[in-house]
Amino acid sequence: MTDQGETTKQPAELLREARALLPDIVAVRRAVHRHPEVGAHLPHTRKQVLDALAGLPLTIATGRRLSSLTATLDGARPGPTILLRADMDALPLSEETGLEYASQLPGAMHACGHDLHTSMLVGACRLLAARRGELPGRVVFMFQPAEEKGGGAAHMIDEGVLDTADGKGVDAAFAMHVTTRFESGTVHLRPGPTYAAADQIHITVRGHGGHAAAPHRALDPIPVACAIVGALQTMVTRTVDVFDPAVVTIARIEAGTTTNVIPETAELHGTFRTLTPATREAVRARIERTARHIAAAHGAEAEVTLIEGYPPLLNDPAFTAAAHRAATALLGPGAVFDLPDPVMGAEDFSYVLQRVPGTMAVLGARPSGVPAEGTPDCHSNRVVFDEAAMATGIALHAAVALGHLTG
Repeated sequence: MTDQGETTKQPAELLREARALLPDIVAVRRAVHRHPEVGAHLPHTRKQVLDALAGLPLTIATGRRLSSLTATLDGARPGPTILLRADMDALPLSEETGLEYASQLPGAMHACGHDLHTSMLVGACRLLAARRGELPGRVVFMFQPAEEKGGGAAHMIDEGVLDTADGKGVDAAFAMHVTTRFESGTVHLRPGPTYAAADQIHITVRGHGGHAAAPHRALDPIPVACAIVGALQTMVTRTVDVFDPAVVTIARIEAGTTTNVIPETAELHGTFRTLTPATREAVRARIERTARHIAAAHGAEAEVTLIEGYPPLLNDPAFTAAAHRAATALLGPGAVFDLPDPVMGAEDFSYVLQRVPGTMAVLGARPSGVPAEGTPDCHSNRVVFDEAAMATGIALHAAVALGHLTG
C-alpha cells in the first residue's frame, strides 16, 4: 500500500513529469497533424505512434480490419485493468489555420483534436511505463481509428480490446476530448448522459413532375419537402421534453435539375440526436409519422429511412466521481468543473462504456488570450488548440489510471 506521503506528492510529480515530456509530445502531435488520415486506415498515424512507443515495456497488438493499435502495460503485481483511449482519425476538411505545421494534405485536417488525444495517450504510456515496478494490475492503451465515421471502437471491441489474457477483461475505461469552449488546462466532468446518440435521416418526397409554369398540373415535391422540414422542428419543440432533449437537423436538400422543370422527387438528409433510449425511439417514430402524413396531406408520398448510429455516451456516476477526485488532486479545485449540460455531438467511446464502467472528460484547450465567444471549435477548419493543455491531459490519464489500480 502507498503511504500518505507518496499519495500527496504523486499528483505534483505526475504534472511535473508531464510538463517535462511536453516538447516531445508536441513534436508527436505536429507530426500527426501534418499528415492527417481519415477513416479506418491510418498507416502513417499508426507508425508515428509505434515509433513514439518504441522501447517502452508494452505488449503491442495491431488491428486486423483497421489501423488500430493496442498497447498493454502489465504491472509488477496482479490487480485490476483499466483502459485509456485516444482516437486517431482526422476529418475531410481543408485546413485554414495558417499554422506552420498545418496539414500537408488538401481535404484532410485534424479539426476535432484527435491528434492531441493521440499524443496525450503516448505521453501517458511513458509516464505509466516509468512506474511499472510499483503498478498493480494492467493498463490497456487503446489507439482507435474511425471515430468520426465507421464505429472504430465497436470494431476494436470485436477484435478483443476489452479482453485480457487472464480472462477477467477490462473493468474500467477513461477518455478525454479537447475543446476550445473552455480555458486551457481545465477539466470538465459529468455523470450520466454526456454525448448524444447520432442517427441519420433520409427522406424522399415523391410527387409528379411538370412544367414550372403550370404547377397545378404537377405535384411539386419541393414545397412538400419544405413543409416537412418546418414540421419536424415543430415536432421537437412541441413533443420532446426539454429536460430530455432532442435535436433534429436537416442538413442537405436536393431537388430539380433546372429552373423551368418541376422535379419528380425531393430528398432531405440530416440527423437526429437524443440522450436516452426512450426519447430516441419516440423521436424516430415521430419523424416517420410527420414526414409521411405531411406528404399525404399534399397528395404526395414520403419514403423515410432512418439509420441508427452511435448510441448515447453514458458516464458511470461512481467512476466519474473518482475521476473528479483524481483531477482535483492533480490540478486543484479551481481547475475542475462539473459539465452542466450534455453535448449533442456523438462519440463512439459510447460502445466501450456500454460494456464497462468509465467516463469521458472534457479538457479545455482554448489558446491563452482568446475569447470564448466566436472562437472556432471542433469541426471548424480554422480551429487552433493550445498544445500546453496536453500536459494536463497526459497527467490526468496517468492519475485516473493510478487511482483506479491502487484503489
